[in-house]
Formats: sequence, structure tokens, C-alpha cells
Amino acid sequence: MSEENNKTRKLSASDVPEGDDALADQVSDSIAVASDHAATEPPAADVARDAVLEEERVKDEIEIQIDLLQDPDWAVRREVTTLGEMGDDRCVEPVVRALRDGDWQVREAAIEAVGMIGSPCVDLVVRLLRDWDIRKAAIVALGKIKDERVLEPLIGQLRNDEFNELATEALAEIGQPAVEKLVAALTDKDENVRKQAVIALGRIKDPTACDALIEMLKDKDWFTRLTAAAALEQLHDERGREAIKPLLQDPDLVVRMRVERILAAWKKGAATA
Repeated sequence: MSEENNKTRKLSASDVPEGDDALADQVSDSIAVASDHAATEPPAADVARDAVLEEERVKDEIEIQIDLLQDPDWAVRREVTTLGEMGDDRCVEPVVRALRDGDWQVREAAIEAVGMIGSPCVDLVVRLLRDWDIRKAAIVALGKIKDERVLEPLIGQLRNDEFNELATEALAEIGQPAVEKLVAALTDKDENVRKQAVIALGRIKDPTACDALIEMLKDKDWFTRLTAAAALEQLHDERGREAIKPLLQDPDLVVRMRVERILAAWKKGAATA
């Protein structure tokens, strides 16, 4: 009887086609892979719980960093840049408040942090412009933010004898997005605004400002004509080179001397190019 059973098992095995064996193996492998995947993939509830825990951990870190801004050690408060890197909405007010810090190194770090966070800081920083004591840090901080809302407040600071150079630097740092506002400022009735707008455009070196700067060569103020010629030199536009040549006959000696140097340097640069 045992021998007959063995024969039956052998017969059954030989009767199964080879292709069916391969198919069976594939099905078996697929089931095994699916089982392994199901075993290793965490349940949805666990994923959700982990996400909540991670969010709570980040919140705790933000609170810790905010508390450190009250530390008596300036070196600790200078780590305000960590809040800038976090970029959470709750970081905005503490970072802007740090612009008032008594230590200049902390204020510089706060300016950097404001630049990291960007647009969410605009409204709070603009309000600081009303405070003379903190206006310097506020102007520099606005120059770190690439948001069109900072342009008008900075243009307004060009009227201020004490802060107009800082505002000029801030607008130059913003770069091309500030060009349109600066070109419009070239027709401002305030002489200081026109001068500083010319300087900023020269630093930005945007060729689209060429025609407007050429027009400024006719300004009644000698210093404005001088800075317009210098700005055109920075643009390296041939139209500017031709436009400043008449200033060789300018009634102001300083303008004439500067234009001579500009044209000589321009000619030398063209010869070595």
C-alpha cells in the first residue's frame, strides 16, 4: 500500500506541467512580498501619531529658542538666527523684537533672521521706522526682504539726512525689483531723494535705468549731475558714454574733472576688453 501511495505522489508531480510550477512560484512570491510589506508598513494611526509628536517637538524647540532671547548672555541671544531658520509664524514677533536688543551683535543677528523669514516680518519692521532709536536696524532689515511692500517706506527714508545712505544701501541690496520705484524717485522735488536714487541705480547697474540717468545729467544740482555720470559709468552703456561728454564743459569744475576721469577710464577699459 505504501509503495502504491509513493507511485501516486510521483505520478501527480510528473503530471503537473512545468509552466504551472513557474506560475505557482510567482503567485507564492507575490503573496510573500505583500505579506512582508504589510508587516513592515506602520498603521495609519501610528503615522498620524508620529506626525503629531514631531509637531509638538518642533513647537517645544521654538518656545525654547524664544525663551533664550531673554538670556543675560549676548552670545546666547545672538542665536536668534535659529528662529529665522525655523521660519514659523510664532518666530516673527520675537525676531523683530530682537532688533531692539542692546547688543549690536544681537541686532545684526536679528537682521539676518528677519531676512530669513522674509515677508511675514514686513509690517512689524515698517512700524519700527517710527522709532528713531531703532530706525537704523529697521532700514537694514527691510533691505534683506524681497517684498515690494518695503520699497515705499525705504524711498521715504531717502528724505532723511541721517538715514538716507542706509536706505540707499538697502534699496541697492534689493536690486532689480527696486528699479522702477527708484526711477520714479528721480523726478522727486526733494533734492536728497533724487541724489540717493541716482546712487542706488548706479549700484544696481540695471540697464533699463540708462535713459532716466541720462536725463539726470541735466539736473540743476552739480552733485546730482556728477553722481548720474558715475552711475552711467557703472552701466557700461555706450549711450551713457556719449551722453556725459557734454559735461566736459560743465560750469562746475568738480564735475568736469570727474567726467574727464570717467571717460579716460572708459576708453582704457574699451581698449583692453
